[in-house]
Amino acid sequence: MIMTLAISLQAVMRNLEGFFTVPDGGLQYCTFAFLLTFIAFYAVYLLACRGRQTVMMAYVVAFSLFFAYKSNGWLMLLLPATVAITWLMTERMRHCRRHRFRKLWATATILLTLAPLLYFKYTNFSISTLNSILASNFALMDIFLPVGISFYTFQAISYIVDVYKGRFNDRATLLEYAFFLTFFPLLLAGPITRAETLIPQLRRRAERKADNEMIYSGLWLITLGILKKGLIADYIAQYNNWIFDDPAAFSGFENLMGVLGYTLQIYCDFSGYSDISIGLAALLGFKLLQNFNSPYQSLNLSEFWHRWHIALSTWFRDYIYIPLGGNRKGRWRTYLNNMITMLFAGLWHGASWMFVIWGSIHGVGLVIHKMLKPRLDRIANTIPVRAVCWFVTFCYVAVAWIFFRAGSVGDAMLILERIGTDFSMDYFIPFCNARPVWMIFVIVAYALHAVRLADYERLRLWFVRTPWVVKLLIFTAAVQLVINFRTANVQPFIYAQF
Repeated sequence: MIMTLAISLQAVMRNLEGFFTVPDGGLQYCTFAFLLTFIAFYAVYLLACRGRQTVMMAYVVAFSLFFAYKSNGWLMLLLPATVAITWLMTERMRHCRRHRFRKLWATATILLTLAPLLYFKYTNFSISTLNSILASNFALMDIFLPVGISFYTFQAISYIVDVYKGRFNDRATLLEYAFFLTFFPLLLAGPITRAETLIPQLRRRAERKADNEMIYSGLWLITLGILKKGLIADYIAQYNNWIFDDPAAFSGFENLMGVLGYTLQIYCDFSGYSDISIGLAALLGFKLLQNFNSPYQSLNLSEFWHRWHIALSTWFRDYIYIPLGGNRKGRWRTYLNNMITMLFAGLWHGASWMFVIWGSIHGVGLVIHKMLKPRLDRIANTIPVRAVCWFVTFCYVAVAWIFFRAGSVGDAMLILERIGTDFSMDYFIPFCNARPVWMIFVIVAYALHAVRLADYERLRLWFVRTPWVVKLLIFTAAVQLVINFRTANVQPFIYAQF
């Protein structure tokens, strides 16, 4: 049903082209269009909160669908269609008394929910792979990937499975479920949120109203997100793009700087958007879970995945790794489950063999770490040992990012070759002289990444307790910095393509 609607909507969009203009990327967070739109929405939201709960929820759902339309055009209809169909089928499953029928309904609902994602994201990938295998020449389809489809699809699947497994026993009304699945702070960048996190907050009306600390903490996160995404990530992306677009034109040192720059760019880009998403939800009175926890402080790859994109890594753990058997079926089965899970993670990020390779690299790294863990645990936990562990982990992650970003395996290998055979520190001074702002941003951002959680919390509390004038000045300064260093065009959110 959803699949048929998806195909039909492709034709509808082509017929309506010219009558409706959808801006590239829609209402991206780091734009004045979004800022002004949100201010207008928020003013009405505060009034809606004084009335009935259903009015508030309906208003937020309506705005969320408008937000989805500005990003996807009429393909946004997939979102309410997914809401209606998955809710109805899950309710039908909930009332099945026989386990066999419950399982059948759960499987059918999950497959139906996945169908649009598989069509929009993997059709051309499948055709290209088939052409390569069979030496055929099937034409690729003109398919537009709806923004946020991976996030809300995984969120819907988590709801279906949690209801089936009995982890979420509270019956959500259709309006509550629509609020949960369409909530606009989650559409662009997640974090992928479970029903048990958001829906109970909807029902605690008194607690849902944001107090001053929640509002100011939200503003603090939004300010950090703007600086991460709009200032650092967007500015350093310019040079990084040159390197990955044509690595042969640059020296080994310049290629290494591009790799280090992209390693920082993807963190600032994604964690910045996550910060803004969580901050927006806080302004509305909802507390979302943390999505990043200083991942580049990790001392091993397992720790990295406990700190990076936490919502996604826990989703894959709970809905793929554990159902496969996790670590309950022996050592070698555990290694296999890790590899399978990371291959799925790679494919989730994009329909390309480069993402499969990236997932494989992380899968192999996780397997090696688990194999060596008994021996590693016997090594003294000294500062030099920790320094070596950090350096090895960071280098491994940075090398994996090359395959994540490069356009082909050839480009990725060329970057590694240039770094390994044409590297010289003689380029350091000329590079700093040519790109002083880029170097300052990268050095400062990496240094701030090492800030301890306790120090960060003290800084947040200081911001919360300062007079509102100081908060306004800090927020205004952040926006002004973004304006001063902005590129010709707002850099698209990296994870919007996933």
